[in-house]
Formats: sequence, C-alpha cells, structure tokens
Amino acid sequence: MTAALWQNRNYRIVVSATAFAGFSNGVFAMALPWLATLMTRDPVAIGLVAASVKLPWLLFSLPAGVITDRVDRRLLVARADLLRAVLSLAIMAMALNFTGGGAIWLLCLIGMVFGVAEVLRENAALTLVPSIVQSRDLERANGTMWSVSQISGQFIGPPAAGLLIGLGVAVPFGLDTLTFALAGVLAWAMVLPPREAPARQRFLPALREGIGWLWREPGLFRLAAAVGVYNFFFMANTTVLVLYSQEVLGLSAGGHGLLLTAAATGGVLGAWYGVTVQRWLGLHRTMVLSLCVTALVYALIGATGSIWIAGPALAFEMFCRLVWSVVTVSWRQRQTPDVLLGRINSLYRFLAWGPMPPGALFGGWLVAVSGGWMERGAALHMPWLVGAAAITGLALYCQRALRLR
Repeated sequence: MTAALWQNRNYRIVVSATAFAGFSNGVFAMALPWLATLMTRDPVAIGLVAASVKLPWLLFSLPAGVITDRVDRRLLVARADLLRAVLSLAIMAMALNFTGGGAIWLLCLIGMVFGVAEVLRENAALTLVPSIVQSRDLERANGTMWSVSQISGQFIGPPAAGLLIGLGVAVPFGLDTLTFALAGVLAWAMVLPPREAPARQRFLPALREGIGWLWREPGLFRLAAAVGVYNFFFMANTTVLVLYSQEVLGLSAGGHGLLLTAAATGGVLGAWYGVTVQRWLGLHRTMVLSLCVTALVYALIGATGSIWIAGPALAFEMFCRLVWSVVTVSWRQRQTPDVLLGRINSLYRFLAWGPMPPGALFGGWLVAVSGGWMERGAALHMPWLVGAAAITGLALYCQRALRLR
C-alpha cells in the first residue's frame, strides 16, 4: 500500500473491513457446500445450494443499485455485514440439528437471504473507494483492497474452514458470525466526506436513467455481457469443484481447503500485479490473454485428475480473474458519474453476475446428465471441458468486438 493511501483513515478502515468480510466469505464459501454434501450427494441439489447464494445477483441487483444511490452507503455496507453475521448464526444452529436431505431447502432459503445482503454490501462497497481516494490511485487502491480480500478470503479462510470442519461442521459458521460482525462495526466507524443528496426519484425513473446511461456506453455494456458469459462457466466449475475434490482428487475437507488456498495464491498476485500487467500489455491485450489462459486451465483440469495439475492450474485461473477485475473495475469507476455509481454498478453486476446462478445449476445438471452414460469420475470432468470450449470462443469475441481504452 502506498504511503498516501495508508495515511487515509477511511481507506484503512475499508481495507480492514474488507479483510474481515473476505475471511468470512472464504470460510462460508468452503463450509456451505461441504455442509450440503453431508446432506446429499446429488450434484443438482448441491448446485441449488450454490445457486441460491448467487440468485440475488440476478433478481436483486437492479433494486440494489437504486437503493445504493439513495441511502448512506457506509451504513448500507455495515448493516449488510451485520445481517450476514445473523444468518451465519442461523446456519450454525441448522448445522447442529440438520436431519438429512430435506434440510437442503432451508439451506437454500437462508442462502438466498445471505445473497441479498451480499448484493447490497458489494454494490455499496464499490461506490466507497472512488469517494475516498484520488482518481489516479484507483488501480492501486482497488488492487490493494482485493489483495487483502484474496489473502483473507481465499488464502486464509478456506484452510481455516477445513480445519474447523474437523472440529464440527457448525464451527466455521460460528466463527463467521464473529468476523462478519467485526466487518460491520468497522464500516460503521467510517466518516465519509459530505455527499450531495441526489434528486429524489421514483424507482422506475431512477432505474431507467441508469439503463439509458449504460446503453449509451457500448464498451461498458459489451464488457458486462462478456463477463457474464465467463462467470456462467466459472460458476459451473466452482459448483462441482467440491465433488471433483472429493471423488476425483480424493481430498478431505482440509485438503480441499488447501486446494482453494493454492488457487488464492494466484488471486493475490493477480490483484497486486494487475496494474503492472496492464501497463505492459494494455487493457485490451490483458483481457484477451486472461481469457486464453483461463481456457487452457479448464482444458488441463478437464483432461487430467491430478492434484499437482489442478492446484497450479487453479492458481493461474485466479491470477487472470483478478487481473481482469482490477483493470476493468477501475476503468468502470472512472467512466461513471458519482450520482450513478450505485445504479451502474448494479446494472453491470446484473449482466456480469446474474448468469452465475444458472451457471451453478448447469454445472450440477451437466454432471448428472453425463453420469447417465459415463462413469462418475469422467462426468465430473465435463464442466471443465465444456467451459474450455466456451471461454475460447469468448476470447475470440473479445479480440474482435471489445476494444477498451
């Protein structure tokens, strides 16, 4: 972190809150599907659990944007994290008393509410950074914040969750209750510069204003659609990764956590060095090359069943994903007026993250259908192979149609 950023009290608080919330997300992302596998071995049911957490990105992103532009963004972040603390406590109670497969539906319901809080929190948090740092510092500020998020959420959280599951599947959710609460308290402590209150609009006119602005920015619209395609297949693979780890790689909960940590190593490096990569290659080449490497990674995982290939391959994928995120989000923040930041973030996320829940269901469905005519291990490779072909096509599209400056 540069000295100027470190001297910024609000930015220090944002980074600290990000560290706690990222750790909580990492523990949650590891523990929730593991809890689901204790309830059922049905890949479609496990896909439903994963989809339930991401479904609000499709259903609630647009209202979240209007809400973010109307309210105190700092308090919105704080209250969303406190709500996630309460929901983690509810899942902990459920993990202590679940009674088999029927509990999957209750887990999905809690996951959906958790996802709504996540949508509100992440959308509002993205609007805070441009208001507390200089425009010239956006890449470094975002890169540092996401490095912290990756370290806490992917490097520390998953192996911690794996160890805690060994003590009892409810234990990780108890820890999440505390860390989400700490993130909420930190966000509450921020003191933001005065912000001019936006003109009060009814919901639909306010939403139409955001849609109209995005439609007049074809580069940003195409970028969001491209990310949506990528996230569809990313989520399809992420959903089956827990089963792939157990049944193909033969990993325990602790081993699966370490696999996620190996992937996170690439994410940390990508978040930190994304600015450098962009300076070397330019924005357009950075995005296209990231997709090409991701397609190669999916093909390697789909064609093999070795932990020694899967670990480094996932690290390369996360490196590319975080490089992409740092450079494109910073570009988007510069293009968007502050008064529209909430709505444009939400519209972008609607297009980019909305495909994630159907992607989760697609991953589970593809394994289930493939298992009807091939053995289970081979079926668990199918989402990776299909994803490799799709991301290759996406890279070709971006090479021709997506030239951002």
